[in-house]
Amino acid sequence: MKNSSLARSLGRTGLAATAAAFLAFGLAAAPAAADEVETYEGSARAQYIGNAQDGTSVKLEGVQGKASTSLFNLKLESGDVLTTYCIDFRTSIRKDAWYREDDWANYPGKGDFAEPAKVHWILQNSYPTVSVEALGEAAGVQGLSQGDALGATQAAIWHYSNGMKLKPQGNSPAVKAVYDYLVGNAQDLEQTAEPDAALSVTPGEASGQAGETVGEFLIKTNGSDIPVDLSAPEGVELVDLETGEPVAAVNNGDTVGFSVPADAEAGQASFSLETSSSVATGRLFKGESKHKETQTLITAKGGSVTVSASASATWTEGTVTPPTDTPSDTPSDTPSDTPSDTPSDTPSDTPSTPASPEPPATDTPSDKPSTPADDRNQPSLPVTGGALAGLVAAGVAALAAGGGAIYLSRKRKANQSDDLVG
Repeated sequence: MKNSSLARSLGRTGLAATAAAFLAFGLAAAPAAADEVETYEGSARAQYIGNAQDGTSVKLEGVQGKASTSLFNLKLESGDVLTTYCIDFRTSIRKDAWYREDDWANYPGKGDFAEPAKVHWILQNSYPTVSVEALGEAAGVQGLSQGDALGATQAAIWHYSNGMKLKPQGNSPAVKAVYDYLVGNAQDLEQTAEPDAALSVTPGEASGQAGETVGEFLIKTNGSDIPVDLSAPEGVELVDLETGEPVAAVNNGDTVGFSVPADAEAGQASFSLETSSSVATGRLFKGESKHKETQTLITAKGGSVTVSASASATWTEGTVTPPTDTPSDTPSDTPSDTPSDTPSDTPSDTPSTPASPEPPATDTPSDKPSTPADDRNQPSLPVTGGALAGLVAAGVAALAAGGGAIYLSRKRKANQSDDLVG
C-alpha cells in the first residue's frame, strides 16, 4: 500500500512538472510568435507574387558564376500590381513575402544604398520606363533585346545600391554598353529626389493621457484632400497640431493628433485614410517580417493605385491637479516680512537704518518712526502717536489704582484699631 501511494504521488508530481514545462514553453514561445510581423499601420502594403519578367544573367566582380536578373511583381492589398527591381544583391527574395512602402532612409538591406538618387535616375532613364528601342539608341546599341535591357539596368542599379561592378569579360557587348551608359550618366538632380509616398501615416500608434493632445501623426501622400474616417469616443477630436482646429481631410505634410478632454475616461481612438493615388517610380518596399528576411525592392514603373492607411492612439485618465492658494484681497492676520510705507502697530522684523541724520526731536509727535542718534546702528522698533497715548493712559490708571489700594489699606488698619479699643 505504501509503495502504491508512493507511486501515485510520484506520478502526480511528474504530470504536474510536465504540465508546468509545457506551460513555460508556451509562454516563452508566445512573444516570439506575436513579434513576427513588424507594426506598420500607416503605409502601402503589398505581397510578392512572382517574377514579372526575367532578364539576361550578368557576371559581376567578386561573384562566382552569373547573377540572374528579374523584374518582380508586388500585389497591393487593393489588387493593383507594381513592377520592381532588386536593390539588395546579398539577400534572396522569399516566396509570398509581404512588403511595406517606406522611405529611402529606412533601407534595411545588406548593401549601403549609398546613392539612391542615382538609382532613381537609372529607373527614370532605362527599361521599362524607357522602351527597349529608345534605350538602345541612347546607349548606341543596335537591336538591343529586352533581356539585355533588363539585365544591364539591374546591374547598373546594383552598382549604386550595393557597390557591385560588371566584369569586363563574360557579358554580352550589348549588356556592357547599356551598363556603361547608365552608370556613366547617372546624376543627382532635383528631379531624381525621393518621390512622395502614395500614402503613409507615421507613427502608426501613440499613447498619452486625458487632458492633452495624444499623438503626432505625420501624413505623407501624393494625393490631396483625403477624407478622414474617425472612430473615437464622444468629445474626442482629430485636430491639426499647428492650428488646433478639427480636421475632416488631410494633405501631404499635415501633422494631426487626438484632442482628448481632461475628464475623459481611459480609452482609445483611430482614424483611417483611403484614396486613389499613385506609387511613383523609385519608391522603396521592404520586407514586413522581423525574422524572415527578404530582399529589398524599388518600384521600376509607377502606376495609379487605391491605397489606405491608418493610425490609432490610447490614453489613460488625466491627473487631477489640486487647487492652488489664490491670493485674496482680504487683509491677512499674518504680518508681512515686506516693509510697508504705511505705519503699523506691529513691530517690523527688518531693522531700519536712516540714510541721513534725523532732524532734532520736536514736541509734536511724528507719524514716522525715528531712530535715536545714539542708537542708529541698532535695530529700532517703530513708535506711533497712538501707541504713546496708550502708554500714558495706562500709567495714569496704574497710579490711580495704587493710590486706591493705599487708602483702603489704611482704612482697614483704622477700623481694626477701633475694634481693639472698644
